[in-house]
Amino acid sequence: MAVSDRTEAATRMGQMIEIAGAKGTMPVYVARPAVAASAADGPRPGVLVIADAFGMTADVRAQADWLASEGYLAAAPDLYYWGGRMRCLVSTFRQAAARKGPAFDDLEATRAWLAAQPSSTGKVGVIGFCMGGGFALLLAAMGEYRAASVNYGRVPGDALSLLEDACPVVASYGGRDRSLPNAAQALQAALAANEIPFDVKVYPDAGHAFMNQHDAADVPRVMTLLSPIMGQGHRPEETADARRRITAFFGAHLQPKA
Repeated sequence: MAVSDRTEAATRMGQMIEIAGAKGTMPVYVARPAVAASAADGPRPGVLVIADAFGMTADVRAQADWLASEGYLAAAPDLYYWGGRMRCLVSTFRQAAARKGPAFDDLEATRAWLAAQPSSTGKVGVIGFCMGGGFALLLAAMGEYRAASVNYGRVPGDALSLLEDACPVVASYGGRDRSLPNAAQALQAALAANEIPFDVKVYPDAGHAFMNQHDAADVPRVMTLLSPIMGQGHRPEETADARRRITAFFGAHLQPKA
């Protein structure tokens, strides 16, 4: 085990479990709120955490841990469990474009698992990053979620009709991300036209994936070469603000009313 792996194992809040997936047994990283706080506050809402194109990494586990620290039962499925990363990545992007396929079945299996847990209120939100942000936006329109957090996710051309009956959406984009021109504006316009509660913000000095912190070993070389185009790089201040907005938004739409 590498030093970074030992450090993560010592600090992470969750554990890997297995649930039935569309193509076999699927690993899922589950992070739970602190036992004492959970017992005092009663059942907690769930959040489905969808990784970026790199799949199950230390970063997505850290995102789930953060949500658990905010009082949510968080679950991040490994959508690449059935094959090699590149093969799974290509297939998963194709399914996102088609808006159907085993990846959607695996995400629904994770959502259903969250909703069925004895420690869950049954209410589930979804959060995604990059590829996962695109999935989160599609799932927001499918009727099973109470809130969605879309972080630098692709906005389809038919967003106006797609989001007609969407759940509330909080979204964050980087102003220096040239891979998603005008995505935030298009998303905000579609949500406003459909009178969907939203909080969409562009961070002018941030690029793509500004909320993610990946180990170098998890980043394919081709993505390193694309970094100048995407303005990529972790931005701590913008991440802190985005997380504050997300937890406030989830608190308003997922937490039990007083």
